[in-house]
Amino acid sequence: MTARRGPLTPFFDSVRTTGFRRTRPRLVGGVAAGIASGTGVNVWLVRLALVLAGLLPVLGVGAYLAVWALTPWEDGTVPAERALGGR
Repeated sequence: MTARRGPLTPFFDSVRTTGFRRTRPRLVGGVAAGIASGTGVNVWLVRLALVLAGLLPVLGVGAYLAVWALTPWEDGTVPAERALGGR
């Protein structure tokens, strides 16, 4: 069976090619671990930056949710794509 290809498939394919993946060890959604792994920065510094960004009204939480929805899992699936009926 082949995967359905919708109008957003090229966008999600480009998200997968960024090299960022949710990785272990995860505390919540794996976003900080994925960013740390992709950039080579200590995971606790990334977590601290995300907590500080979360203190910004709307922007911090909204940005985190957007990154969470667009950061692929280790197997390459993207939560936003899955929610829209893709992979």
